[in-house]
Amino acid sequence: MKVLLINGSPRKEGCTFTALTEVAGALVKNGIESEMFHIGTKPMQGCIACMKCHNGLGRCVFHDEVYDALLPELDACDGIVVGSPVYYAGPNGSLCALLDRLFFSLSGKLIGKPAAAVVSCRRGGASATFDRLNKYFTINQMPVVASQYWNSVHGHTPDEVRKDAEGLQTMRTLGNNMAWLLKSIAEGKISRPEQEARVVTNFIS
Repeated sequence: MKVLLINGSPRKEGCTFTALTEVAGALVKNGIESEMFHIGTKPMQGCIACMKCHNGLGRCVFHDEVYDALLPELDACDGIVVGSPVYYAGPNGSLCALLDRLFFSLSGKLIGKPAAAVVSCRRGGASATFDRLNKYFTINQMPVVASQYWNSVHGHTPDEVRKDAEGLQTMRTLGNNMAWLLKSIAEGKISRPEQEARVVTNFIS
């Protein structure tokens, strides 16, 4: 079993990476493979609601390096953890642009995969960022993995994050719980509920 850790920070080995590394360590101790994916600093195309992904294409119409690289990783993983720094009480804008496209165009491939969000902040805005990221999971029928507190670490530098004992413990608990849920699903071998045909209601008189 494998968990994909998406580092949504422009800094490859910054505070968000430090938090995700703690999650990864707990996963490894539980016998779960993990892989870190850094989205980088290149400009990120946002969704333009062209609907081509849902009208036969099966993927986003735009071919950019990050989106294309993530497609096989999302297929291969059993669980997902998305990490982001806090920008103005929200996730990194480049990350949101990417997630908007990924979760809309690939929703069928994500259903049923356990997921969790991790956020890193200097001082405030963590819970609002955490809430925004979790919405990607709940709209796609992905079980949200919990920890002992909201999944946030505090610090302006990786060294400061490493001093956040409670935050790091929260990350380890998250990794342990992700491993437990993945193993429970695998051992239970229970099929997902049958999917009804999707109903979309537009509130127009």
